[in-house]
Amino acid sequence: MKHPNVYLIGLTGGIACGKSTVLAMLANLGARTIDADRVTHALQAPGKPVYEQIVAAFPEAVPEPGAPLDRRRLAALVFSDPQRLRQLEQIVHPAVRVEIRNFIEAAGRAAGSAGRPVVVIDVVKLIESGWAQVCDEVWVVTAPEEQQVERLMATRGMSEAEARQRIAAQTPQAARLAHATVVLDNSGSLEATRAQVEAAWRAMLQRKDAPV
Repeated sequence: MKHPNVYLIGLTGGIACGKSTVLAMLANLGARTIDADRVTHALQAPGKPVYEQIVAAFPEAVPEPGAPLDRRRLAALVFSDPQRLRQLEQIVHPAVRVEIRNFIEAAGRAAGSAGRPVVVIDVVKLIESGWAQVCDEVWVVTAPEEQQVERLMATRGMSEAEARQRIAAQTPQAARLAHATVVLDNSGSLEATRAQVEAAWRAMLQRKDAPV
């Protein structure tokens, strides 16, 4: 069921394809945005219930009691073992879903009689988690795999093997593209990506306001 009080765009794409860059551009254009990765990091802070559940399931992920999660160590544990990855997702995803749902509902209430605001949710597993079914549109950011590998090595300090393992653990891009309303190619310059985003935004506003 779609959200009646907001126009919801689901933004997705593979790791290091540039979703955060596109999300920032959409925020500048007036969208109300939320990044599932940032929500996840906040929920995983020491003292939070999600943190306690992760530590109980993956004690190797903390260097000492009460310390922040060692995200790189946790990633090494789960991305080499599909069963442990599912275990982690079962801890994290329900809590993230609640936070995103609360954000969407708050955005709708805040708009009041001003009309439906555009809300963009940035979720890697948008399709797999069922979010796409409640979105008015699905926007997919793409980049060649070799470029993803280069970005992960440059920005996150991963080895080539680690980068390829992270990419391989995700849903193939073709599965996302099958659900896409808009496809954004982020393999070129920042200016080229911005031009695509602005054009897609203008077209989306026409669809949003078109008579039903």
